Amino acid sequence: MSEINQVGMEKIVSLCRRRGFIFPSSEIYGGLSSCWDYGPLGVEIKRNVKEAWWRAMVQNRDDVVGLDTSILMHPNVWKASGHIDGFSDPLVDCKNCKLRWRADELKITVCPTCGGELTEPRQFNLMFKTFMGPVEDAANIVYLRPETAQGIFVNFQNVVNTTRKKLPFGIAQTGKSFRNEITTGNFIFRSREFEQMELEFFVIPGTDIKWHEYWRNERMNWYLKLGIKPENLHFREHAKDELAHYAKGCYDIEFLFPMGWAELEGIANRCDFDLTQHSKFSGKSLEYQDSESKEHIIPYVIEPSAGVDRSVLAFLCNAYYEEPDKEEIRVVLRLHPSLAPFKVTVLPLSRKENLVKLAKDIHTGLRECWMTGYDDSQSVGRRYRRQDEIGTPYCVTIDFDSLEDNQVTIRERDSMKQVRIPIRELQKTIGAKLAGESFEVLPPGGRCL
Repeated sequence: MSEINQVGMEKIVSLCRRRGFIFPSSEIYGGLSSCWDYGPLGVEIKRNVKEAWWRAMVQNRDDVVGLDTSILMHPNVWKASGHIDGFSDPLVDCKNCKLRWRADELKITVCPTCGGELTEPRQFNLMFKTFMGPVEDAANIVYLRPETAQGIFVNFQNVVNTTRKKLPFGIAQTGKSFRNEITTGNFIFRSREFEQMELEFFVIPGTDIKWHEYWRNERMNWYLKLGIKPENLHFREHAKDELAHYAKGCYDIEFLFPMGWAELEGIANRCDFDLTQHSKFSGKSLEYQDSESKEHIIPYVIEPSAGVDRSVLAFLCNAYYEEPDKEEIRVVLRLHPSLAPFKVTVLPLSRKENLVKLAKDIHTGLRECWMTGYDDSQSVGRRYRRQDEIGTPYCVTIDFDSLEDNQVTIRERDSMKQVRIPIRELQKTIGAKLAGESFEVLPPGGRCL
C-alpha cells in the first residue's frame, strides 16, 4: 500500500481543529493573533510530551533535579540577564499602511504588503511589561518572563544547599514564557505565549566541551526514540557572528517542518555568564565549593532548551500519513504510543444494554491504567478511522460473541491487524503491546481473525 507523509501545514491545522487538538484562542470574539488553546486531545499530547521529557531528563537520572519558578520575578533579574537592555529585534514600520516588520527578516527595502517606504530600523524590546500593585508607575514595573532559565539560575544556591548535589548536576524546568514577537505564524511554531522545557546543566570549567557534545547526542536521541524519522532531523551549528556574546558554542536541532528546516531545540554552552551576572547584580555569592579541593568556582552551564509547542507540532507533522484505502484516503497519525492522547479506545458493536454494560466495565478497568477513549457512534469502520486520525494505537471491539465467550478483538492502528483474546488477558496484552511487543505474538487463548 502506498502512503504519503509529505504534509502541508493546512492539513495539520485542519486536523487539529476538526479533532479537538488545537483551537484559535478567544475564537468566538474573532480570535487573538498567534494565541492558541489546546483542546481535549491536544492537552493530552502536550502533557505526554512534557512527561516524556521529564522522565528522560529528571526521573531517569541521578544528576538532575526539578524546579518550578514564578513567572513574575524581580525586575533586576532581567537587568542582570541582559534582557532589559539587549532582548530586542530591529523593527521597521511602513509609512503607508503602518504595518510593522522585523528588519532582519526582510529581503527587500519596501513594505511586502503595499510596497510603501519603510522607516529606519529601531530596537523593539520583546518582553511584556505589566505592573505589580495598584499604582501603574515605573517603580512598579515587572515583566512576564521571556524564558524559564533565569528562575533556575537565581535558585542555584538554594538547590545546592537543599539537595547537596555535586558537580556536574542539572536543574530542569518546564513552564510558560512570553515574548512580544513581531513576526509570528506557522501555526503554533512561533507564538507570543509558549511553553518551554529547559535544563541548565552545571559543570566544572574545562569539562564543558565534553558535556556539550554529550547533551547534543542525548537530545537528538530523545526525538529519535519517540519516533521522529532521522531524515527529518539534523544539527545546525551556529556561526560565530550569530552566537550570543556569552556563548562558547551552540547547536540547533532542526526539524523539517512543512515550511522548511527550522529550530526545534537549542543546545548552548553558556559558560559562566549567568551565575556571574546574578552574583554581581544581587551581591550574593553564587560560587560552588568543591567538597574535595575546597576550591570556589563558578560552574559553566550547558543548556538544552526545547519548545513544547514546537515539539507537539513536529510530532504531529512527523506522524501524519495518508493512505489510499478503497475509494477514500485513510488518514493516520502514527504517534509513538507514549505520546498518543488515548492509548486504547473501547468500541461496543451495538448500543444494546447488555453489550454497553460489558463495554463500560472494560473501559473502566482500562482507564485505571491508561487514558482510554469510548466511542459508540456510527459504524465500527468509521470509528476505526476516527481513532486512526487521532493516533490511538489500539482499539478494543466488544461484539455479541463477547457475551458468550468472554473474548474481545484488539485492532492495531498502523497495521490494521486484529487479534481476539480473552477479556482477562486484555490489560496484560495492551500493556505488552504499548511496551513494544510484536502484534503477531498472541497471548494464551488468542486467535487471529
